[in-house]
Amino acid sequence: MSIVADFLVIGSGIAGLRAAITLASAGRVVILTKADPRESNTGYAQGGIAAAIGADDSPELHKQDTLAAGDGLCVPEAVEVLVREGPRYVRELIEWGAAFDTDESGQPALGREAAHSVRRVLHVRDATGRSIGQVLWQMVSANPRVQVFGDALALSLSMRNGECVGATFLDRDGRVEEVEAARTLIATGGAGQVFRETTNPPIATGDGIAMAFEAGARVADLEFIQFHPTALNVPGAPRFLLSEALRGEGAWLVNKAGERFVQRYEPGGDLASRDLVARAIVREVERTGAPVYLTMAHLDADYVRSRFPTITQACRRAGFDLATDRIPVSPAAHYVMGGIETDLCGRTSIDNLFAAGEAACTGVHGANRLASNSLLEGLVFGARAAEAMTGPTRQAVLSAEPAEPLGEAPPAAAIPSASDIRDAMWRDAGLLRSKAGLEPLVARLGAWRSAVSRARAAAPGDRELRRVGSLATVGLLIAHAALRREESRGGHFREDFPQRDDIHWRRRVADRL
Repeated sequence: MSIVADFLVIGSGIAGLRAAITLASAGRVVILTKADPRESNTGYAQGGIAAAIGADDSPELHKQDTLAAGDGLCVPEAVEVLVREGPRYVRELIEWGAAFDTDESGQPALGREAAHSVRRVLHVRDATGRSIGQVLWQMVSANPRVQVFGDALALSLSMRNGECVGATFLDRDGRVEEVEAARTLIATGGAGQVFRETTNPPIATGDGIAMAFEAGARVADLEFIQFHPTALNVPGAPRFLLSEALRGEGAWLVNKAGERFVQRYEPGGDLASRDLVARAIVREVERTGAPVYLTMAHLDADYVRSRFPTITQACRRAGFDLATDRIPVSPAAHYVMGGIETDLCGRTSIDNLFAAGEAACTGVHGANRLASNSLLEGLVFGARAAEAMTGPTRQAVLSAEPAEPLGEAPPAAAIPSASDIRDAMWRDAGLLRSKAGLEPLVARLGAWRSAVSRARAAAPGDRELRRVGSLATVGLLIAHAALRREESRGGHFREDFPQRDDIHWRRRVADRL
């Protein structure tokens, strides 16, 4: 069976849903989402959404903070779009019913997170992403021009004469179906599940990035992975994210002796950027041989529990009281700065294929994303992609250097498990990297990818092979890019090249098949 639509959206997070709202005004929209339509990385975003709406804030100040966090690799034009258009789209959310927390005057209560110079983070307690997703989902589900297919696993993009004309997917009954569409948007979110330790939900396997790359699209900046410094670290418990907003509201990181330690490694202390705090934790654990903790015991307990009810409940399930106990934490993979390379309107290197949100790479985050810019990115660039999809065809103007081919596929090995890939990526392409680990990792991932590709050709409807194939492909792209970049910058740290090298590496490099 072939389903025909004007627009196809793959993914149901903030970028895909915001795009669908605009697209529905111009034609019939089909949304494919591989889980429940309301399940996405957006729902796991606790801290909030950053926007320069405060009296002491401005888009220019937000831009400066974003550029500083990006460690010299942000695309300035993309940052300008984000900070200038962000307030407009956040106010639109409020008009649509987003119930952000307010202060005594009825204005949005603004939180502060690491590397922000002022309070600018709008929030709904500690469940902001879920709340925004509900608002957008209500608008999309009520629109008769939008058809949503849940439990629909996108398998591959459909190509004709070098253009994208839709995609194939596996429906909930195991049948391979196809959607024909004039224009397709990939908004599948991130790829945290490539790593053994991650704050991301099980669906975050990088499917969209893998599909686009396999169809011939350029990808960029995939060496830059953000490892969140504070994930719950309790054996047997999920690696639940302990939002940066906790530290923004006064939480401390302490060692086993109860000493605050981040200042020992970073002048910015507990509110330094995520990459710096994460590496400070690793160094302190190496120095002491003991875990580190997050504590809010010095703050008002009632305030802590009311401000962070979701995190309070998660800690309680693990046997801790967020307001009074030291909570054991350690870094975990959280966000992919790179992805499918796009221009500022979501256009990719393939005609009629667009991408937005975490699956895409405009260069707006550079080497390290500023906290709470992720929801804003999905909102702004999801809307911009939709505007471009409803307009005249134009060729994408991409900002990274000419794409490098990934190289010849090595001989196939045995088919790996997801755990094989995730363990190898955490060990050799995680927070600390070196040539000694990356070189054999690239070879191993290449062989695994070849094995999975052959197996998938014989069994295209095998869901687990699709998952493992995405992990192998995206893992290979991350490891290959990390091996190539012989410096340390933002979320990418090479122990054998520990310094930032602006002479040779202040540049962005794309990859292609």
